[in-house]
Amino acid sequence: MATNGIEGGVERRRGRRGRDSARHRGDRSGEPFERTFQALGSLAYTGARVSASAADLDSGEVLVAIDETVSLPTAQLGNLLLLIEVATRLGDGSLSPVDELRRDSASNDATQVDDPRIGGLWSSLLTPTLTVLDAATLVGAVRDPVATNALARRIGLDAVHARGESLGLRRTALLDLARAERGPDDAPQISVGSTLELRGILADLVAGVCVDTSVSNRVLGWLSTGSDLSMVSSAFGLDPAGHRAQDHGLQLVNLTGAAPGVRAEAGALRGPSRGVSYAVTVAFDDLDLTTRLRVLEVMRVVGLDLLEHVG
Repeated sequence: MATNGIEGGVERRRGRRGRDSARHRGDRSGEPFERTFQALGSLAYTGARVSASAADLDSGEVLVAIDETVSLPTAQLGNLLLLIEVATRLGDGSLSPVDELRRDSASNDATQVDDPRIGGLWSSLLTPTLTVLDAATLVGAVRDPVATNALARRIGLDAVHARGESLGLRRTALLDLARAERGPDDAPQISVGSTLELRGILADLVAGVCVDTSVSNRVLGWLSTGSDLSMVSSAFGLDPAGHRAQDHGLQLVNLTGAAPGVRAEAGALRGPSRGVSYAVTVAFDDLDLTTRLRVLEVMRVVGLDLLEHVG
């Protein structure tokens, strides 16, 4: 079920509110996820495009549904589809975990050499090669752009697109390689996605039904090393460098995307009593640091509500 725009009211799967009730939510502050609706709504009123989706992992109850079917830029979140395709090929034997990938192409084709301004961790390491398994780990841990491109070139973006289609995705795709600059002949974004589909992928991974159990577990392993806890997951109090094991009853897998004017996160959080899968994307005019910090503050508010739900 699609949602109406924030400015026109917020629709929850448990019921629908009209414009008037959406404007007067202050007297209902005790409701679950009320802070989330108010905080994301405040961003929407300033012109940002927001989308959010969250559901209980066990019951399937939809907890948050804000423009969840809208496709927005998601920066590196599209790497999730790349990792799923890599895991699938490792499982069927068409790709070996110890196959080597070169940081710089051995060919003379300059289009196959990444701009040094692309950044990331691998570009700062001495080793010019990584195994497929290590490159996938870097993508899961730090969304490394050089490792992303090396894997995407080995597999091919067409194969990643086909994988997304096989998963039933219609509004989520990895469109291009990571680039330091985007020219007129490049895709305007590295990836786009709907929070409904992204949240669904995380739920399927946790359930072991994304392709199959082996693929799901392998992708979850890579995501469990994710070190960016600056957005929604900043509310969980976890160690960015080490949260694969339970910590105060919490266990998280997540992936983030960040670009000028884009902040996005998808994840799954298990707590002492319940679990939740979620995805949040904000596209905004990144004109100053104050605006960016406000976006991060709002995403943290979403995290606080998720934390309350699983506690």
